[in-house]
Amino acid sequence: MGDAEPTDEQVVETASDAAEGLIFSRYAQSDVRDLDVTVTFEDGVLDVDVYLDAEEHAAEVADGAARAARDAVDELFESGHEE
Repeated sequence: MGDAEPTDEQVVETASDAAEGLIFSRYAQSDVRDLDVTVTFEDGVLDVDVYLDAEEHAAEVADGAARAARDAVDELFESGHEE
């Protein structure tokens, strides 16, 4: 409980899950032609890259997914990564 820092793996998984979760809350899987979520967390720096090929608003949704990933990681650190 509480004060331990999340592992790099937990950070990457949390960010990736949040990005994909946002995308699939907006699109049915069949509407996504291609998706690539790349997350790295090195030396305390989070890098999230989302490529989305879908019929409508793909760039906006990809940007939102990257923001969701960063927000989820912020929450992970604030909560002490309790699950």
